[in-house]
Amino acid sequence: MSEAYIGEIRMFGGNFAPVGWAFCHGQLLPISQYDALFTLIGTTYGGDGQTTFALPDLRGRAPVHQGQNPMTQSSFALGQTSGVENVTLNQGNIPSHTHPVRAQKEPGTTGSPAGGLWAASAVNPYAVPGGTPSGTMHPAAVSPAGGNQPHDNMMPYLAVNFIISLEGIYPSQN
Repeated sequence: MSEAYIGEIRMFGGNFAPVGWAFCHGQLLPISQYDALFTLIGTTYGGDGQTTFALPDLRGRAPVHQGQNPMTQSSFALGQTSGVENVTLNQGNIPSHTHPVRAQKEPGTTGSPAGGLWAASAVNPYAVPGGTPSGTMHPAAVSPAGGNQPHDNMMPYLAVNFIISLEGIYPSQN
């Protein structure tokens, strides 16, 4: 690999971290052994700042550039994490919407509702054209769907390793 800046993060397709690099797994490193890297990232990703500091943990994470998004005004601090791999929706997460009922005012021709429409009864009708509701429908007819089960909240992905340079060129600031 070409000479890297200390603290540079790269994607790497191998199943090992090359010499002078480490996986971005959030592991603690001794400051005494990696003092140059510590001066660059400090305790941004963890550690006690006295004897240890942590590398970024990119397992299950999508990197996002730090700073403020001018389009949305969202702000991302260096080292900030957010998001979850799966989520359970509740009523507040779903936009307001309706479920129109397919019905007709003509009398039904069968006693079984399977595959049919709600229809007016030939005797003692429940619906009067232009009328107002006179009662509550049976819960089986209008019950909510779902079941408070979490679903995946992840974009399509391909797993690769993220590695960070432990040695190399010390970057100068502009």
